[in-house]
Amino acid sequence: MAIRSYRLGAMPPQIPAPILDRFRGVEAATVGHYLHDRFADPALRPLIVGPRIAGTAVTVSIPGPDSTLLYHAMDRVRPGDVVVIDRAGDLRHACWGGFMAAVAKLRGIAGVIVDGVVTDPAAIREAGVPTWARGVSPVTTKLLNLGGGFNIPVSCGGVAVNPGDAVLADDCGILVLPPDQVAGISDTALADQAEEGEWLARLRDGLALQDLVDVAAMLAERDRKDGGIHG
Repeated sequence: MAIRSYRLGAMPPQIPAPILDRFRGVEAATVGHYLHDRFADPALRPLIVGPRIAGTAVTVSIPGPDSTLLYHAMDRVRPGDVVVIDRAGDLRHACWGGFMAAVAKLRGIAGVIVDGVVTDPAAIREAGVPTWARGVSPVTTKLLNLGGGFNIPVSCGGVAVNPGDAVLADDCGILVLPPDQVAGISDTALADQAEEGEWLARLRDGLALQDLVDVAAMLAERDRKDGGIHG
């Protein structure tokens, strides 16, 4: 089997902690009310239910049965990074398992997203580093020196991820944003979440949903625009 070359990029700047702290308070589903094209395939699911992470993307692209470059990457990640692994469509070979989860814990990374399968799910959960993947396989990668890329643009769950992008992930999904969009999205989403809490408090006081949103007026306006065909 031919040896392929490696593409090795520089470590991206980390997004400032105060920005990530606010971003971590955002629910992915809240952003889903107004963004549609920056979410990864929902088939990428968390192995550990509950945690929400926000961090700076460090990207890895490794081919099918090989994970040589992952060793290089895991010696360079920083606390708070999110490791995003592009498996180039491979759904058979697990590049991540109990050993790498333990390494991730030592390195202090925020989480890992594998666009493929993992192994040792119980050990991954025991290590406690939030992990997203497409499934589980007993067939693992080997150190075959086949090439790949580190800190290069990759595809993860159908979304382009650049080194240094902001990654938000929780039980509902995975969102990837350019760093300069994080503050604005966080402001909008956190305000919406606060308003939703206020609405629930008013409903507990006896208000109807239509006291909060004038649905009757919206339907009437829709009917007017459609020329009364829904009347």
